[in-house]
Amino acid sequence: MLLPLVSLTAVLTVGGGLPTAAPRDVGMSAARLETVDRVVRRGVLAGAYPGAAVVVGRRDHIVWKKSFGRLQWTTNARPVQVDETIYDLASLTKVVATTTAAMLLVDDRQLDLDAPVQRYLPEFVGPRKDAVTVRHLLTHQSGLPAGLATVRRAADAAVLRAQILAAPIRTAPGTTTLYSDLGPIVLGWVVEAIAQEPLDAFVTRRVFEPLGMEHTRFHPDGTWRGRIAPTELPVRGIVHDETARKLGGVAGNAGLFSTATDLAIFAEMLLNGGTYGGTRLLSAEVVRRFTTEAAEGRALGWEVAAGERGAGEFLSSRAFGHVGFTGTSLWIDPDRDLFVILLTNRVHAPRARRAGIIIADVRHDLADAAALAITDEPTLAEVAWPRTFRSDMRVDWSPRSRRLEKRPTTRAGGAE
Repeated sequence: MLLPLVSLTAVLTVGGGLPTAAPRDVGMSAARLETVDRVVRRGVLAGAYPGAAVVVGRRDHIVWKKSFGRLQWTTNARPVQVDETIYDLASLTKVVATTTAAMLLVDDRQLDLDAPVQRYLPEFVGPRKDAVTVRHLLTHQSGLPAGLATVRRAADAAVLRAQILAAPIRTAPGTTTLYSDLGPIVLGWVVEAIAQEPLDAFVTRRVFEPLGMEHTRFHPDGTWRGRIAPTELPVRGIVHDETARKLGGVAGNAGLFSTATDLAIFAEMLLNGGTYGGTRLLSAEVVRRFTTEAAEGRALGWEVAAGERGAGEFLSSRAFGHVGFTGTSLWIDPDRDLFVILLTNRVHAPRARRAGIIIADVRHDLADAAALAITDEPTLAEVAWPRTFRSDMRVDWSPRSRRLEKRPTTRAGGAE
């Protein structure tokens, strides 16, 4: 195996954003949380990503905040700094920006989830489009396709917008769940139509500035360039997603950049029922409505923990979160007052041919290790500490294997 030319030293940092606490002070085991380091390092060593930022929080505090590797594969590349390194969040944009914007407008009584999209976007026309509601966009049950094959051929953002609005409804709205980038993009335009300002301006004014998320924005400026973890593009700070890029870098599906510690503030706000630092951003009721399962493993905008998509096996049934194609994930468990954040740039020239499988296993293991590190939860205390994690077994990580093995479940053994 070709080893990455990076330092694998994990750096524990303090300060900024949420206060820190020792794991024991919030009912967690430091010894078990050390598994997080092993899991994330394995992904670097396997060549899936050159570096990573991890934050685990519980009970209003950060309990595990680590930096791994570097922004790029070269030995002289800047080391990742969990408080400073900025990542392309990819599809986390759907929840951190677009879904949150919808939540605000519902609170403001300006957005009706069961209203047809055409009420807000009259240009959203075509067969069966009169039956598509805002709720359908949030649950990925609009019937819109996953994406468009014509993105590269679109002459400019205006042409692409017209193509997305004209995209066909392939299944009856409300009957089939199909994860689609087009639904959140259309929802972003609904937000703009109601708010009468661009999506990026709205969420900056209503979300990021009130929460003190100083390192979160669309279109990061040149002063941030050296801190941005590059994706496969040669220029940093340009959104990786092709559709969002063609739309000008601001879209409902992608385009947001942030740090792990900024996302910790956002996660804590949701765990607190919409408040942070004495500021109420959202009502507790709208937080509950949007994060409760609504259809086939999905809440409104959010995914719900179902033992896959990076949620692991041991988060509670009320946990919700999302992942991003660039190698990002955010999971929030209100029953355990727990959140888990992983940011990587796994699309940046991965040395592993199966970086997608590796990052999926690392996400899974990270969520499991965080949940099982909780020491004051009776149901978790009964679970034996795993002998091996997915990243230990590395099933199907090697491209030389011709046999596709079934993805493993975590193997339990004696308690640590």
